[in-house]
Amino acid sequence: MAGALAVASACSAPRDGAGDDPRDGARARTGDGGRRAAAARGGSPGSSARAVPRLPAEVAHGRRDDPVVSLTFHGSGPPKLAEEALRAIEKAGGHATVLAVGTWLDRYPAMARRVLDGGHDLGNHTQNHLDISSLDAASARREIEECAARLRALTGSIGAWFRPSAARTATPLVRRLSAQAGYPTCLSYDVDSLDHTDPGPDAVVANVLRAVRPGSVVSMHLGHPGTVTALPRILDGLRSRNLRAVTATELLRR
Repeated sequence: MAGALAVASACSAPRDGAGDDPRDGARARTGDGGRRAAAARGGSPGSSARAVPRLPAEVAHGRRDDPVVSLTFHGSGPPKLAEEALRAIEKAGGHATVLAVGTWLDRYPAMARRVLDGGHDLGNHTQNHLDISSLDAASARREIEECAARLRALTGSIGAWFRPSAARTATPLVRRLSAQAGYPTCLSYDVDSLDHTDPGPDAVVANVLRAVRPGSVVSMHLGHPGTVTALPRILDGLRSRNLRAVTATELLRR
């Protein structure tokens, strides 16, 4: 999609950076990888796994002239906190994207359908949340494919998006393996809430609202009480800027 802004070239850069210019990205991979992705996605009623065409190998944000943002969440932690976060977003009329850790789905399988039934995206954040960039090819492939298998078993689909664990951007190896598993585009982000460091709700709100722009993809985490407390103020701040919270699928298909 011409409007989506790419960071494919940033994937081999230091992992704490992400590109901001679409001309820096490569075109989406097609051919066998794309056909495998389409076949793997399958889909089911309520599933968010609809192919997003013509995107590059990795994206960090959408169009800067579109008044939408995507709140994306590392999926783990107590279901009670996840439920509170999802309800806060839904109460504000928004939707989000949850990149689930496979062990979380193993422990709380009902969360997969809860995410989708709320109109949110559900994707893959590896099986065990290891430092995937440091793994050999066989181990990294296993991390991606085992989580994909959990998602398919629970929802009928592997989900629309993959985000590497313990890394802001994917290495070339991880990009290749994720494409082979059915995820032609890795989902990075351009705004880091740093909520996983538990800096307190005020800091989480400030971190997001200071950096967010139209088209932003925001990294957040379920399972942290400070995140739940911060969300209403973040959503109010977005609304005051006429920004709407949508799924990554909606953000990147526009």
